[in-house]
Amino acid sequence: MSPTTGSTAAQRTAHLYDRVRHVVPEVEWPFFAEDIEAILRLKAERNAVVLAHNYQTPEIFHCVSDIVGDSLALAREAQDVEADVIVLAGVHFMAETAKLLNPERTVLIPDLRAGCSLAESITAADVRELRRQHPGVPVVTYVNTSAEVKAESDVCCTSGNALRVVESLGTDRVIMIPDEYLAQNIARQTSVDVITWPGHCEVHERFGADDIRHLRATHPDAVVLAHPECPPDVVAEADLAGSTAQMLDFVVTRRPRQVALVTECSMSDNIAAEHPEVEFVRPCNLCPHMKRNSLATIRRSLETMTNEVTIDPAVAVRARAAVERMLAV
Repeated sequence: MSPTTGSTAAQRTAHLYDRVRHVVPEVEWPFFAEDIEAILRLKAERNAVVLAHNYQTPEIFHCVSDIVGDSLALAREAQDVEADVIVLAGVHFMAETAKLLNPERTVLIPDLRAGCSLAESITAADVRELRRQHPGVPVVTYVNTSAEVKAESDVCCTSGNALRVVESLGTDRVIMIPDEYLAQNIARQTSVDVITWPGHCEVHERFGADDIRHLRATHPDAVVLAHPECPPDVVAEADLAGSTAQMLDFVVTRRPRQVALVTECSMSDNIAAEHPEVEFVRPCNLCPHMKRNSLATIRRSLETMTNEVTIDPAVAVRARAAVERMLAV
């Protein structure tokens, strides 16, 4: 395809298709092109940017997003956004975090149903009860939580910086919520006693150690990278455990011939789009919440300026402090 004057949307966006041609069949592109073109126009009209998590599909990740990354990267980059409007292509807690760091800007989430099993596993009342049971023990809260839960916490963390955050507190014991597996995997790397909470990611909890052993039997040359939200026995079977940003860095710098990313499926697609020389084995699971984002919902969000994320100011002040303490580590 090549763009021409008076051409179709698919032809006019052919330069963007080049970014994803290794993972998006050409026959599908005309179905994406009109929405992509409209989103690019609306971003200019609204002075808007799109922030997209690594689990977004390639046509979102590579073709309409201005800032991409894991939860930590999006939180950091959100601080420096100069646009009037931020569209968060991810899940609700990510949009809340962007709003916490940009209280004067309009933050939109394309679909209010884009939630998170981890965020739903714990409430602010649960955190207060944990503090009552363990007086004086600091609370480290994964960013995959609501603003209300963050507001009850001492400091936030992501899968990429959790160990640094835990050890930065200088205490012998911490409460780490809500992901039980992430907390257990961090506990194996530190002498700090970690009190856990029984929350799990519905994507990563479905992986088992047998899955990894089967993968090795069928693909003996594959390097296996697991997300630390996976159960500890899965992490133990992997060659490396790390956040999505750490997985990306490994693939880009090491260029393994064959690799398996034990995480959400779109992660492999997004890296493969830029690194077709790497063969991706895909023992992945889909996140139903991440997949509520689409080009159509992002376009509608910008057209109608919905759905706007709001946070109670009293909650926001305390939650913002926990996020900013994380960013300072």
